[in-house]
Amino acid sequence: MDTISRENTSYLPVAGVIVGVLALVLAGVALAKVSSTSKTVTAHTEQLTRMDTLESEVRTAATASDKASSAVSALQRSTQDAFNAVSLELGNVKGEITKLQESAKAPRAAAKGAAPAGGGAAVAGAGEYVIKAGDTGAKIARANNVSLPDLIAVNPGVNWSKLKVGDKVKLPKR
Repeated sequence: MDTISRENTSYLPVAGVIVGVLALVLAGVALAKVSSTSKTVTAHTEQLTRMDTLESEVRTAATASDKASSAVSALQRSTQDAFNAVSLELGNVKGEITKLQESAKAPRAAAKGAAPAGGGAAVAGAGEYVIKAGDTGAKIARANNVSLPDLIAVNPGVNWSKLKVGDKVKLPKR
């Protein structure tokens, strides 16, 4: 036993110190990793908060877009209705202009046999009326104090939409 106790071959304390140093180094590395991970989690949390904010803004923008889209659709419908109404009125005006052009194009010369042989203006006999420029059946009836249906009835062969200057029409008896 003597031999064993004399030899100082105890590696146990040195091994304990080495293991302790390794534990401290590993603890430092672990602490650095935990700190790094904590920073990464904080950065991700901030990004998630920003993404939630953006998601909320996107929802708000989508709602506003839907409202704007429906407003545009309503505006398109009302504009189309207005164009249809204007188109209808333009058609009416065009018809009236066409009638005026046709009446202006109507020949102003006297019809055959309506003017006297001497070439002068036609003269109405008793109960007759000589057509002048711009005359219509209604104007003739009003000017002679007779009703339009009576005027039309006594002149069955007259085309009232194509009256010619110098033609004669019969007037109904009063």
